[in-house]
Amino acid sequence: MRRNLFAKLGLTFLALLIGALLAVDYFAERALRRDYERTAYSQLTAIAGIAQARASALPALPPAGPDDVIKLNKWLSEMAASGSRVTIIGSDGRVFAESQSDSQTMENHATRPEVREAMANGSGRAIRHSVTVNRDLLYYAVRHDMAGGSIILRFALPIETVDEVLQSFRRSLWLSSFIILLIAGVAALQISRMFTDRVERLKDFSRRVAAGDFTAIPADSSGDALDDLGASMNRTAAQLDETIRTLTEERNLSTAILGSMVEGVAVVNGSERLLFANQGFAEILNLRFPPKSGSALVEIVRQTELIEAVRNVLHGESRVEAEIVTGTLRQKYFAATVASVRAGDTLGAVVVLHDITELRRLERVRRDFVANVSHEFRTPLTAIQGFAETLLAGAIDDAQNRVRFLEIILEHARRLARLTEDLLRLSQMDSDRLELEIDEVSVSQIVDSCLATAQHRALENGLKLSVNILENPPSVAGDRRRLAEVLQNLLDNARQYTLPGGEIVLSVEASELEVVFTVSDTGIGIPRADQSRIFERFYRVDAARSREAGGTGLGLAIAKHLIEAHGGRIWVESEIGKGSHFHFSVPIFDAHRAMQHVAPSGSAQARSNRGRIPSA
Repeated sequence: MRRNLFAKLGLTFLALLIGALLAVDYFAERALRRDYERTAYSQLTAIAGIAQARASALPALPPAGPDDVIKLNKWLSEMAASGSRVTIIGSDGRVFAESQSDSQTMENHATRPEVREAMANGSGRAIRHSVTVNRDLLYYAVRHDMAGGSIILRFALPIETVDEVLQSFRRSLWLSSFIILLIAGVAALQISRMFTDRVERLKDFSRRVAAGDFTAIPADSSGDALDDLGASMNRTAAQLDETIRTLTEERNLSTAILGSMVEGVAVVNGSERLLFANQGFAEILNLRFPPKSGSALVEIVRQTELIEAVRNVLHGESRVEAEIVTGTLRQKYFAATVASVRAGDTLGAVVVLHDITELRRLERVRRDFVANVSHEFRTPLTAIQGFAETLLAGAIDDAQNRVRFLEIILEHARRLARLTEDLLRLSQMDSDRLELEIDEVSVSQIVDSCLATAQHRALENGLKLSVNILENPPSVAGDRRRLAEVLQNLLDNARQYTLPGGEIVLSVEASELEVVFTVSDTGIGIPRADQSRIFERFYRVDAARSREAGGTGLGLAIAKHLIEAHGGRIWVESEIGKGSHFHFSVPIFDAHRAMQHVAPSGSAQARSNRGRIPSA
């Protein structure tokens, strides 16, 4: 049986006791060590006084002969009889005599702290490790002036004695503490045993309540605080049982209603905190999970329009409608409806978000298309109208200009016809009414059908056109006429945007699944910012050059539709001043899959002569 509560109390008691013992040990050690040091220094001071009083017996230093050495050793022996280590050091740090070591082998002591202090102040103290005797010593040094100069009389005592005393004190302290701890632990165990079972029973009851079992525990007859706690927990469990049943029924009903809604729904209280939000609301705001109840609205919602709409409702308006935008690169549009709701005296707001992204996209496409078509039609219509009015105003009798005016009118009329034809073709593609004659097509057939015309036009513009094709390229699955149209369009574009003296290269490469056609030129190039938009309708990098060459601005858009209808892809690589590389791929013809009629990917319907699907 686990008794965590009492284990914690025991550990706390043990920690306090150990802390107290450590504090006693620490302060007692310091007190004993200070007392020992004070006593030792007093002893060394007394020995130093005696030594100075008998310093007259010292010979001249350094010793001049055997008699001086005998006198010096005798004096040293008398001083060492006190139990201290005695050293005689010259003012230059040289050791003249040492009671526990050979002075001839000892190093210069001028740097020893007690020696430096004694030379400076007359006496010095230090506690440090002695290298000579390899033990910790307490040093006391005094300066003694003689006829031949000053010497240092140094005395030292070992400090192991205090360590032994401290070890004995520690053993006694910890032994008595262990006995106290053992007695106190046994007493605490006996006292706590009677409460342990009751506390464990209350703990088990709380676990059952947390798990959903609200069966009451039997009442205790002790009449103490634990008995009152058990009765209080029984009442709490009964109330929780009733409340949870009610909330569960309401939650199930709300979940069933809101779970089937694709719209985002949230409820906000008067403090602008979320009381509820469904999964749709979280997905609209790009949240991984619905926000928790009680979360602040401004922490979850980043759209100021929605926050203002909620605040207007909370300030008294019954209903507010707004439009919000989410995302940066791929924006989505939502119509927000915020209505007030009141529960008793509490005012709140219900937020419903409807996805209108597709509606806004279609409106934008329609608006852009109308604007572009109007712009493209306006120029030729204006020219036709202007020159027609000029002819009617009398220029028709001008034999020199009337033919030129009529030719201009005819050119713009043809441009209108080409625009109308391209628009009709795009309309067919958009409405899935473009039919493709999918068949096995030779790459050479596609190239040869465009090469003659492209070669002639390139020579007229002073351009060099070269071809780089594999020896035996695999056949592709496609509509020969449509693929030739795409290739011809790319060759014409390369010719239009390449200056005289430039070069155009048509190359073909093959992989396991597709054949890639590439039209490269050394023309003006396409800015990187425009490369992702050149396949849009009416989008031109150089509008003046395109219109001058008779382009409608729809060629690349048509080419993109046609290639995607074949299950291929089209893309561009370009750099300003270095030319462009237009690529498009077509699936290789797969005879093993030519057993059923399936439309290739794209917006057009495909009709296969051999009833096969292209490999892609």
